[in-house]
Amino acid sequence: MELALLIARLVLAAVFIVAGLAKLADQEGSREAMVGFGVPQPLARPFALLLPPVEIIVAILLIPLGSAWYGAIGAAALLLLFVVGIAVSMARGVAPDCHCFGSIHSEPAGWRTLVRNGILAAVAGFVIYQGQDDAGSSAIGWFTALSGGVQAALLLGAAALLLVFAQGSVLLNLMRQNGRLLTRLESLEGILSPSDDEDVPALAPVGAGLPLGSPAPAFRLAGLHGETLTLDALRAAGKSVMLLFSDPNCGPCNALLPEIGRWQREHSALLTIAILSRGDADANKKKTSQHGVTTTLLQENREVAELYKAPATPSAVIVRADGTIGSWVAAGSVAITNLLEQTVSGQAPQAATLPVSGRVPARPVAPGAATRNGAPAVAANGRAQAPAAPAQAQAPLQPAPVGTRPAPAVSLPDINGGTRSLEDFRGSNTMVLFWNPGCGFCQRMVDDLKTLEANPPAGGPKLLIVSTGTPEANRTQGLRAPLLLDQGFATGRQFGAGGTPSAVLIDANGNIASGGAVGAPSVLDRA
Repeated sequence: MELALLIARLVLAAVFIVAGLAKLADQEGSREAMVGFGVPQPLARPFALLLPPVEIIVAILLIPLGSAWYGAIGAAALLLLFVVGIAVSMARGVAPDCHCFGSIHSEPAGWRTLVRNGILAAVAGFVIYQGQDDAGSSAIGWFTALSGGVQAALLLGAAALLLVFAQGSVLLNLMRQNGRLLTRLESLEGILSPSDDEDVPALAPVGAGLPLGSPAPAFRLAGLHGETLTLDALRAAGKSVMLLFSDPNCGPCNALLPEIGRWQREHSALLTIAILSRGDADANKKKTSQHGVTTTLLQENREVAELYKAPATPSAVIVRADGTIGSWVAAGSVAITNLLEQTVSGQAPQAATLPVSGRVPARPVAPGAATRNGAPAVAANGRAQAPAAPAQAQAPLQPAPVGTRPAPAVSLPDINGGTRSLEDFRGSNTMVLFWNPGCGFCQRMVDDLKTLEANPPAGGPKLLIVSTGTPEANRTQGLRAPLLLDQGFATGRQFGAGGTPSAVLIDANGNIASGGAVGAPSVLDRA
């Protein structure tokens, strides 16, 4: 029994020391995991900083006999907390990446992670059950009782494991950097002129994509958390939208994800950036969550990319705030970066040439320009391409002006069986929040809304929720604001909302006082 208890303690110590050190090396991933499990944004980073040291302290306490029982209590408490968090997430229908072992290993939270943590909690419970005075053999005493050769072998084995862990972390970072370098080299290949004995790749038409100023094709796609978003919903904030076509199995796409996450954070005031990917939700979550990338929509195959005539991944196109095409399709990381910089600075996006081989020149080729030796660009069929129309100038991006048109009349049943209307709120500023209790994004902001209800800002608007779903499903949210039921989402469409969560402000006179806000951060900013 003493040996069994010692092995149990050492197994737990090894798990917690590896998990703690790996989380220290992946702070951003740990923060994303906290948010995914429902921790409010303001608390996610402090908790992500606090958890690794706590895990390491628990591991250290498990080794000496005198503190082992207390270490087991700490281990059991953490593991049960993890089990509850995973179970709640599964009940909500979401599966955030757990980042349980930081940069070493992460997977979407599910039955496997639930069972693994449950087994480890049972191991900790076994040590606790034996009592404070019977936590097994002393690790130090057991080690000193071994022969010198066995001690040396164990020490060498432990050193080898630490070396493997260190090498694994270094290799992982090198692989990520190598992916970015390969993407840049791929783009540089398009800049360099081929030698005289090389074949010149056939070129697709200059200015690939839809004509500038033409209506952008509408779409309705599922998000990573079961929500549904449309192009209208992405435009509801009154900003232009960059649609980024990607694929979880595309190396250059994955190498670009850290930049996309940074762009979303730095340029959110001017531009909405959405990834349109393919494949299953779990594969895409695993790729995007570690880089803080939000707003990822899933195509069945490439149906939306084909509507926009996007010929490869990664590629991107700008949709203006008025719903028209604002740029040619930019393919490749360099061209996409150029398109982003041109857009946020208010320059006219330039056309780029796309080789059929898939390599993308970083330098845009002006319409009508000749290729090497003065030969015109040709398509795959060998025919010369007619020059495309020059790119139209695009004014700098600005938030849509706020009008004073009256808000649509709203009269809907509430969850208590009565009927309420927007007129009931006349005389006060009101934020109308469009909601769905089954929407993953909505679920993640429930706690923030409860905090807002408990501590409303001085002079802030009243909250009115217009939701789909049954009265019971909405009651379980625990929100206190008046809640009206709109099963067909007709009211949301009247206000220009194409998805949930989204919101619009109504002033005291019943006029629309703001553009639409889409997503939790924008909605909470309106409050």
